[in-house]
Amino acid sequence: MAPLYRSEPVSPIPQPEYLNTVALGHGPQEPEELLAGALAVEAELGRRRDLPLGPRRIDLDLLFVGDLERDAPGLRLPHPRLRERRFVLAPLADLVPDLALPPDGRRVGDLLAALPGGPWVKRLRSEDPCC
Repeated sequence: MAPLYRSEPVSPIPQPEYLNTVALGHGPQEPEELLAGALAVEAELGRRRDLPLGPRRIDLDLLFVGDLERDAPGLRLPHPRLRERRFVLAPLADLVPDLALPPDGRRVGDLLAALPGGPWVKRLRSEDPCC
């Protein structure tokens, strides 16, 4: 799992900053099973989906599954905004900066370096309060 990052919300709706990280996993599960598990965790922790882009307690996204590409209702792989989001690419680059992402094989670190200015992210140090 990557370190925690604090980030500016990417939303027109006023809300507090977010904590972000990414985790890599390996296993035999199909993407649909992984997504169902993530949605179940969100629901258990009180996630409500009644206000798109609104404040939320938790938001779990399935970013990619190997080099699989999928475009199905409710599941697009790789995540359609993965390459645009500093709050995803920064922690991912901490783990695997040279990982090549589908569909074109661009590396995580290169994608992060190429991002224009935009919402800020800040890596938290161990002594920083996180919550």
